[in-house]
Amino acid sequence: MFGNVGAREYIRGLMSQRLHVEHWVPVALPKVFAFFADPHNLPRIMPPSQGAKVLKLNLVPPRLTGGTRPKGFERMAGAGTEIHFKFRAIPYIPIHERWTAVITEFSFNEYFCDIQKQGPFKSWHHTHFFEAKTENGREGTIVGDEVEYEIGFGAVGAMLEKFIFQRMMAAIFEHRKHALDRVFSATTDSSPVSTSGKR
Repeated sequence: MFGNVGAREYIRGLMSQRLHVEHWVPVALPKVFAFFADPHNLPRIMPPSQGAKVLKLNLVPPRLTGGTRPKGFERMAGAGTEIHFKFRAIPYIPIHERWTAVITEFSFNEYFCDIQKQGPFKSWHHTHFFEAKTENGREGTIVGDEVEYEIGFGAVGAMLEKFIFQRMMAAIFEHRKHALDRVFSATTDSSPVSTSGKR
């Protein structure tokens, strides 16, 4: 039925997991994109129980056409940026995973992609996409995520996926919805979203 390559790709397709999430926030697209493109904001939208912390940032500025630089440009992670951070894969357990992510694609005010260079997954590809959308007369932005990842480790990895990682991923994105609402609730289109942490 399959050749050797086809069989490997078929099995890989069964092992890999895909996740699609969308969330609308009543904030203009440029402000939302600038917030997400700043890696220092990552701990602000992850569950506190995971203790996420950026350890090192090798920032590569994005390449933009035109001569003007948008607000927050100096903090945006363009293609080639490496982000080193740690987090707890199992909440409240004092064991941190180290993760190195690399930004592979960046399209201003549209999307950016990251892959895992080093970390707990066998593979990881995450596309963050953004789209302006007005709902009930209010200007806002759809924040979307497409994640494809693979745990590895065969049957053991399948158990980890079912009992740990599925719940972890669901909890992370559910928490992020509420965190975004809190972050943006006090902002208006004329006021910037503050960033946390020391530069």
